[in-house]
Amino acid sequence: MLIILFLSLLVTSVVATEKDSALPRLSDTKAVEAFIDSAEVVVIGFLEGEESHGYQELVAAAKRVDSVSFAIVTEKEVWADYSLSSGTITLFRKADNHQENLSLDDAKKVETDGLVNFITINEVRYITEYNQVTAVGLFNSGVKVHLLLFANRESKEYTKLKERLAALAPQFTSKLLFVLINGAVKSNSRSLGYFGLKSKDLPRVGLYDGDSDMKWLLPEGKISTERVQEFCQSFLRGELKEVPQAGVEPKTEL
Repeated sequence: MLIILFLSLLVTSVVATEKDSALPRLSDTKAVEAFIDSAEVVVIGFLEGEESHGYQELVAAAKRVDSVSFAIVTEKEVWADYSLSSGTITLFRKADNHQENLSLDDAKKVETDGLVNFITINEVRYITEYNQVTAVGLFNSGVKVHLLLFANRESKEYTKLKERLAALAPQFTSKLLFVLINGAVKSNSRSLGYFGLKSKDLPRVGLYDGDSDMKWLLPEGKISTERVQEFCQSFLRGELKEVPQAGVEPKTEL
């Protein structure tokens, strides 16, 4: 009886291990689109199967990056719908409707750490906290305009403001990226200074246009959804170009 129980537990353990190591399979384009639409950021391995180059490393990366959902697609007919013809690990994100491809044919060796870095660098969300890692993905995006929320993480309004702007961000998909800058982090003091701000001045909202290298601050006052929305719309209508830039001292006659 004890032997039977032991064998039963052993088989259960093996099945659980195999289940834990498997990624969901998406069989057609409809399933892929539903998966992409299910979250702000997802990662899909376009691989021939579990024996493919990079599969085990992708499984290991999935266990380390629990903020992102993972799946694989083995049907090459589906690969073509995403302009892929060889083994590729792809990150899809909603904030800028972007598809970031990592071709495994170009990588002689695939390492879990490298995949984790690829994912975390490109994990741009509707509102992304700025740091040395996310900065790479933010500035590599095709969307060059950033709506910036400057706030101190320990402040009472921090979470409420973050949630408020995260809810607004989908209205500006592929037009603006919403970025959170924690003013309490010493390394972010340069970003604050660029807008003429100090930590004691927060919270504030700013806007940076990477194409023109111009920047503006939302006038002081309540940071409401309506005010931030109008601030963004003013930029898109081209009206902010007539407004004095933030952090720029006005020229005076001598």
